[in-house]
This record gives sequence, structure tokens and C-alpha cells, in this order.
Amino acid sequence: MDRLNELATFVAVLEAGSLAAAARRLRRSPPAVTRTLAALEERLGARLVERTTRRLAPTEAGRLLAERARALLAQYDEVVQAAAGARDALRGTLRVTAPVVFGRLHVTPMVAGFLAAYPGLRVELLLADRNLDLLEEELDAAIRIGPLDDSGLVVRRVGQVTRQVVASPAYLARHGTPADPAELAAHELIQTSGRAAPPEWRFRQDGRIRVARLAPRLLVNDVEAALAAARAGHGIAACLSYQAAGDLAAGRLVRLLPEFEPAPLPVQLVVSSARLMPLRLRRFLDHAAAALGALSAIHDAGGSDGRGSDGRGSDGAAVPG
Repeated sequence: MDRLNELATFVAVLEAGSLAAAARRLRRSPPAVTRTLAALEERLGARLVERTTRRLAPTEAGRLLAERARALLAQYDEVVQAAAGARDALRGTLRVTAPVVFGRLHVTPMVAGFLAAYPGLRVELLLADRNLDLLEEELDAAIRIGPLDDSGLVVRRVGQVTRQVVASPAYLARHGTPADPAELAAHELIQTSGRAAPPEWRFRQDGRIRVARLAPRLLVNDVEAALAAARAGHGIAACLSYQAAGDLAAGRLVRLLPEFEPAPLPVQLVVSSARLMPLRLRRFLDHAAAALGALSAIHDAGGSDGRGSDGRGSDGAAVPG
């Protein structure tokens, strides 16, 4: 057990990025963590970590040891859980993040189903439209929509969504239905705005991205408010396909210019490659992949999946969920 404790401490130091942060995570004193790491380095006869300007980083020997230590600790966790019995033996807390609207509509019910299946577990669900750093925020997993910039993530794709343009039947009856993105300039437009969002909508024509720079009359910082305004007949709004799926099915909104929509964006489950994969996290990923993968809202997006080898959408833009 002392040897396993050494490996667990070493991995925690790498994940946390500092001895002090690792000590807080392990609920031990910083000197105790320092002594454990020093004892492991002395026993192995090799330096395992180096200090950088921001955090600790593994040496080559440390990187090789970390890979094997994570695998060994994960196997140990699985053996202990299996020996303890069935699903009720799983204990602990999982911290998960997801985009706000997607999290409210689909991730929260999925998490509730997971908790019902594993009564010994807890989940902390953080809904945010910015990509939280998994290691800095001590998160176990994330559901993300769109391109991923962090190469240190392990990804499981569960579906896709498209950017869509929608309006109410009443609005179209009064103002006509645009047949080309260029015609949007003559319409009342509703923009879901953010500080980083340019006043433009993107379309795809003949395999190339076409940018329509527009002057929306209504700007709101919440997509549900934008869709409410569109349902009320105040103009044309842009959204992700799952956000308007219910309104489209009920006829409250009409999908416009589908032939010009950009390539679909992937919906993905991600974990950090530096994170241990305990049995409870693997069970969560399996449950989430099955539950989210069964959603028609992230499969009936239309068109091909638009994936390159890196899983990015064709326009490479970040997308709030």
C-alpha cells in the first residue's frame, strides 16, 4: 500500500500542477507530499518532475512512470470495486461540465438517470458556455460541442448538431421566405450576441464557407430569448439544431436555407489524458455515451457529418451550447 500511495501521490502532483495543490487534493500537508515524492525519486534513482514557470512538468522518466502508474492505479480501483460487490459499491463524486442549454435540456436528465442507476455516487454538474480547464477546475469529464483546441483530451463522439436559421410561419407570411443568404439583409434579424461573437452568420455553398455580414435589429445574450422572439414573429434567428428541435417539430418555427448550412459540429464526451480513469468515471462515460447517443436531437442534424481527421466542423468556430 505504501508503494501504491507513492504512485498515487506522484500522479496527483502531475495532475494538480504543484505540490501545494496536490496536497490539498489529497488532504495531506505539503511537506508530506514533498517527502513522498522525494522518497519515490530516491528509490528509483531518477528525477521525475521539473519546475516550469507555471507548473510542475514530468521529466521523460516521470512521463513513462506516470503512464504506467495511471494504468496500475485504475486497475487497482477496478479490482477493489469488483471485489466490493455490485453497482451499490461504487462511491465518490464526479465533477462534470456541459454547455448551458444543452446541459439543461439533455445532460441533466442523463445525469439523473446515472444517479438512479448508481445510488452510491454523487455528481457535481457545472453548466457553462466557456470551455473550463479540466485539470485546473478538477473536472472529471465534459460534454462539448464544436472544435477542440486541447490536444491533451481523450474524446468520445456521441453525435452532431448543425447551425440553423429559423423563423416563425407568421413572420414568413408577412415578410417572405429568403431563398439565399444574401436576402437576409432585407429581413429583421435576431442575433445571439457575445463579446467574442462577430455580427455575421456563416453558410456553406459549393463546399466553401460563405460569410454574411449582417445588421441585426435585436441582439440578446441568451439563445432561448432569441428563439422566443423568433416564435413571436419578431424576426429570423440563428441557433444550433437541438435548440430549436422542439419548435420545429411543433411547427412554431420553420427551418430556412438548409442547403446553405455549415457542416455539422461534433458533440463529444471528453476527459483529460492526464486524468486517472477510475471505474466510476468509466461507468459514467458508458452511460452518457449510450444516453446522449440515443438522442434524435443530436443525430437528425441533416447532411454529412462534416468531420475532418481532427473532428472539427468545417468553419472552425467556437459554439456556445
